[in-house]
Amino acid sequence: MAPRLQLEKAAWRWVEAVRPEEITAEHIELAYRICVPACKRGACRRNCKGNPNCLIGIGEHVWLGDIDENSFHNIDDPNSERRDKNTFVGLTNLGATCYVNTFLQVWFHNLELRRTLYLCQSSRAEDYEPQTVCEHLQYLFALLQNSNRRYIDPSGLVKALGLDTGQQQDAQEFSKLFLSLLEDTLSKQKNPNLQNVIQQQFCGQFSYVTVCNQCSRASSLPSRFYELELNIQGHKNLTECVTEFLKEEKLDGDNRYFCESCQNKQNATRRIKLQSLPRTLNLQLMRFVFDRQTGHKKKLNTFISFPEVLDMGPFLDCKEDTCVYELSAVLIHRGISAYSGHYIAHARDARTSDWYKFNDELIEKMEGKKLQLGIEEDIDVCQDVWGAETVKSSQARKPKCGKGYHCSRNAYMLVYKQQAEGGNQTNASVEVPAFLQKLVEQDNRKFEEWCSDMAEMRKKSIDKGKAKHEEVKELYELLPAEDGEPFEFVPLDWLKKWLDDSTATKAIDNMHFLCSHGNLHPDKIGEAKRVSLRAADLLFSRYGGGPRLDRSSLCRDCVTQRCRVLRLKNQLTEDYKEVSNLLKAAVQVYDEQGFWAGKTSLRCWRQLALDHLEEDEEQTKHANDKTNGDQGHLSGSKEDGNEEDMRTFNEDIMCEHGGLSIQESERRLVSPDVWAKLKLYFPQAPEFTQQKEPCQQCLRLDREGRENEELNKMMASEQKTSLLNLFQEKNRPVLQKWPQDTEVLYIVPLFFVEEWRRFIRRPAKSSPVSSVGNSILLCPHGGFMFTYESMLTGDFGHVVFSRCGSQYLCRECREGFIFQQQKDMREYTQATVYVRKVVENKRMLKDSTPAAAASGSEAEDERDEPRPEGERDPDFNQIMHAFSVAPFDQNLSIDGRGLTDDTATLGSLGVIPESIICLKADEPIADYAAMDDVYQGEASSTLPNRDR
Repeated sequence: MAPRLQLEKAAWRWVEAVRPEEITAEHIELAYRICVPACKRGACRRNCKGNPNCLIGIGEHVWLGDIDENSFHNIDDPNSERRDKNTFVGLTNLGATCYVNTFLQVWFHNLELRRTLYLCQSSRAEDYEPQTVCEHLQYLFALLQNSNRRYIDPSGLVKALGLDTGQQQDAQEFSKLFLSLLEDTLSKQKNPNLQNVIQQQFCGQFSYVTVCNQCSRASSLPSRFYELELNIQGHKNLTECVTEFLKEEKLDGDNRYFCESCQNKQNATRRIKLQSLPRTLNLQLMRFVFDRQTGHKKKLNTFISFPEVLDMGPFLDCKEDTCVYELSAVLIHRGISAYSGHYIAHARDARTSDWYKFNDELIEKMEGKKLQLGIEEDIDVCQDVWGAETVKSSQARKPKCGKGYHCSRNAYMLVYKQQAEGGNQTNASVEVPAFLQKLVEQDNRKFEEWCSDMAEMRKKSIDKGKAKHEEVKELYELLPAEDGEPFEFVPLDWLKKWLDDSTATKAIDNMHFLCSHGNLHPDKIGEAKRVSLRAADLLFSRYGGGPRLDRSSLCRDCVTQRCRVLRLKNQLTEDYKEVSNLLKAAVQVYDEQGFWAGKTSLRCWRQLALDHLEEDEEQTKHANDKTNGDQGHLSGSKEDGNEEDMRTFNEDIMCEHGGLSIQESERRLVSPDVWAKLKLYFPQAPEFTQQKEPCQQCLRLDREGRENEELNKMMASEQKTSLLNLFQEKNRPVLQKWPQDTEVLYIVPLFFVEEWRRFIRRPAKSSPVSSVGNSILLCPHGGFMFTYESMLTGDFGHVVFSRCGSQYLCRECREGFIFQQQKDMREYTQATVYVRKVVENKRMLKDSTPAAAASGSEAEDERDEPRPEGERDPDFNQIMHAFSVAPFDQNLSIDGRGLTDDTATLGSLGVIPESIICLKADEPIADYAAMDDVYQGEASSTLPNRDR
């Protein structure tokens, strides 16, 4: 299909040969492009907006053919959020809480801890809701055990702990603090089985044994531990790490030991002896250490080998019956930084001995019965709080591990479980108590209701989509209007939204297609599509709207107006040449048949005609919302200011009364032929025939104006002659030199004298001054409002007469004026204050005149409050810069009075603008380095307004 502009030109090509009165129905249909062929599928890449018959590319391709029902909705299958059978439940990452999730999963798999924790009973039997940390942990474990969800939200526990979900905490420190908090909470339970559960599960004991080298006396200091912190730097396996933890340490030199037997400090040896081990042994691998060079933590990416079965017997001071442990969990930190990364956990199911990887919401079962670290050790993966991962290739090669051993450089905690006698797992089942199961069932019901709601929404969306599919397939086949059949117009945007299932289909709105005559506007045809009457009936019956536009809505008036405008635009160039040639002819009298035309209008009539024609087009486009004479957009430049303001032809010779202007130089006579051409383009232009008389009102006003001008000139001449000295500013009396034989001087406002002089200089352009206007020199009480000192400046008024007269000064206003003047001197915001140094009671050396202004309302102590603009915080140290005198050596005074009050303002101390403060210095400081320290460390402590 041809481009839109070509279609538009073709629709109006007939106007060159058809006059407006000769327009037929065929021409109207050409203008509305009724007969333009419809586009065929595959011929258009997108919809042809210039063709009302093109119904391709409006969104129909989505509905034609077979459609997958999932395309009718964007709702995920709710069953994907359902927990699979014989699987564990994940935990939602709330931002940066992956480290919390790993510990919760490991503690959940500690069956003894979970079973004991369920024994905690709350006194709130009815409407039970978790509140304390222990209660939230109970409920969380119950959900992890019996929830129907694939993953649950730990927000309740995290909020109870007061954790910042957006900031990743130290995982090892969190483990210690949480166990300590849990131990404190459980110790307050009445049930004795609960009071010591944390000690029984995680608490062991060792002793610090110190032996004096002199007397061999051994002293022991017992201590409890909940986890062993093992240094991994320089070690390859777990045995080396434990051996270093228990190794003997020499105490000598400054670190000697005070022996109670010897009663003095002696060289000694100290070592740690393991006394007893807990059921669950937590081994902290110290991967995050302090770097002295950078002052920050860093991660040690050292590979450490550790066994699946750990025999702690060789490390115990006294043998226990059970000291063999099985690996039950490995906590991993993925990432190269100690301050970021991602935490995951590998934990063994105590019932089946299967290994699982817990990664927040994602849970993966390991193949077989063995732990498989896999990708955690092949690459370094840094995962941020949003789950985005940055993968870096490994730099070090993973060492080989023997059977029954694993090797990791990302493991930061190993959890070993005491091996049961005979290797049998007893009492592997844990029952959720009824009060917790009730909460779990409530949550499961909510989940099932949500699944049902989502499934219902999916079904409704699919049913709606299938119905829409059938509707579109049915109606789209009916949309094209065949030649000779009835048709209507429908908005293109509405058809697109109708075919776009993501938006609700509204009623059909054709109102913005209407012209000023209530019909279809010809310029709106590109935004509408012509459809068959049958299709229109179905669309309007289902969706409503209006008005309906059919063949009778094709507007003849708009087409006729457009035809006239286009013909005139095409004819304008020839008419301009013809009128120009006629105007070049000699000026003559046209037997009283000529017409007056404005010279400015004649100079720019072509541009003005073009503007009017474009306005006419705009009026047809915008439903005639512009009145005749309104300026459209101009497509050319004007020659002068008058032409820029011109709105219609001949208005430059029409006076304000609607008659012919009296300015004969601004108009000229044109022939009837020229005027006939101009009237084609300006039918509403003012018309003045050759016999038309100029406006009588303008003539009378002009005559009166000339008479008033002559009177003003005469008046100005007389006043200038009589008051020549006042006009020339000569011999005017002043207060400083009182004229002889004069008792009183009269005052007039200065602006009156200026206005009067302006009138004398230009009487034709100015009006005579009618009043002296001395009222502005009086106060509200009727008295004179100026003091003698202010009258000396001469800015308030003018002394013009030396005659007898009197006027009193208002005492009340004068007192208020003096009070305000004194207040301004005390409460200034910008002023200059000088400082002069005095040596041996003589004023000498140099003056300091600070460039910055001081403030008289600032206290002498330094303030931190924000100040308004223009009132800068003063600088105390300018005196020190100017005179090399530190603040504590400065003795300041003014008029013999010492300035010692640190809480007063400059104004209250009597320091007014332009004052001179005397500075007397104590003995100078010999140590100039100390003086620099004072400058750096002491903001100021003596005077206010450090700019002085």
